[in-house]
This record gives sequence, structure tokens and C-alpha cells, in this order.
Amino acid sequence: MLVHPRPAGGLGFRPRLISTPDGFPERLLQAVPVRGPLRHERDGYVAQSGSQEGPLLSGVALRYASALFELAREANAVDAVAGDLARFDQLIRGSDDLQRLIQNPVFTAEEQSGAIGAILDKVGISGLAGNFIRLVASKRRLFALPDMIRAFQNLVSDAKGIVRAQVVLAEAPSDTVLNEIKAALRDVAKADVSVDVKIDPSLIGGLIVKMGSRMVDASVRTKLNSIRLAMKEVR
Repeated sequence: MLVHPRPAGGLGFRPRLISTPDGFPERLLQAVPVRGPLRHERDGYVAQSGSQEGPLLSGVALRYASALFELAREANAVDAVAGDLARFDQLIRGSDDLQRLIQNPVFTAEEQSGAIGAILDKVGISGLAGNFIRLVASKRRLFALPDMIRAFQNLVSDAKGIVRAQVVLAEAPSDTVLNEIKAALRDVAKADVSVDVKIDPSLIGGLIVKMGSRMVDASVRTKLNSIRLAMKEVR
């Protein structure tokens, strides 16, 4: 049974056994072959025996996302799938218990699949996105799901000619501040910009912006570090 049966935000669930979703296109299974149970490390996949195996996490996430993107495009459902994945990503970000469920290797595939299935049913995520998430759970790849979602979002943005930017702030911005940031980035990119906001309290204040190969660090933390370094040099 799950150690944390009620995630934050009222998403109560009970584990139940499910198999790979019926009717889910076999091509997706073929596109993302599984060579056995793995656990994850920050720098990539590591076999349970401890030996290095397989590509880095980003490569695996991109393969899953690319396979899903092709299926969604063929079904003329790219926007619908993107919306459902974005909703589930918000659930992950808003629930410490759900984060533990997808990241903790202590949970079995059956426990993860059952809990994820119950959550998907509760929030009404079905179709390609729902089946995809269930498949990822059944293959014990939930820890890579946030990266898969981001990779899918990148593919959608590329297909639409939208520039993606990541903005890191010390605290959640107001709508006014966020709109000003988006407007400034649109002026720089000369194109529509999709902004992914992340919160890092260690920045103290200011922000870090990453867009394509460019990065601007205007955080208070970096400025303080520069002041410390300058003070040491004048001693």
C-alpha cells in the first residue's frame, strides 16, 4: 500500500492494479523500448545493479515525447494532449506527495500505476495523454515524466514557431509582472514566447532568464556573490 495515500490538494487515491492501456498504439511501445527495471540518478539512468546503462535522461524523455507528438499530430490532437499534460504537470508541481510517488523507487510498478490511474480518472485526463501517462507508469519511468512533458511542450512550440524561455524567480510573480516579462522577451525574440516559470528562493530577488543559447542572470544572489568577490580582491 502507498505510504502517502492522500496527496496535497485533495487528490485522494487508492492503489489499484492496471496493465498497459488497451488500444494504445503499439508504435509508441516500439519507439521507446524498455530493457529492464532501472532507477534514476541526476546524471542519467543507472541499472539496478549499479552499472551505467542507457542514454541520459534527456534523451529518453525526448524519445517518449517524440513518439507521443507524432501520434498526437496524426490524430489532430496536439493541443488537447498538450493541455492535458500541462494539467498533470501542474498537479505534480502542486503536490509533494505526488512528487514522492513518481520519484521514490520504493513504490512498485503496480502501486504507481494504480495510484496514477486513480488520479487520472479523478481529474478527467484520458485519451492519448492519459494512456501515455499510464504507459509511463507501467514501465517505471514516472521519475522522467516531467522531462517528457517539457520535451513535448518544446516540440509543440517548435512546430508553431514559438520561442520557449525559462524564467527563474525568487517568488511567484504577479500577473502584471509576468506579463511585463513576457512582453520584454517578445521584443527581444521578435516572436511569440512561451514562458516556463520556476521558483528558487535562493535567488533572494531578481531573476534568471534562459532563452535559446542566451542566459541573463540578474539575481540578487549573483550580485551579492560578485560584491563578495570584489571585496576579497581589494583586501
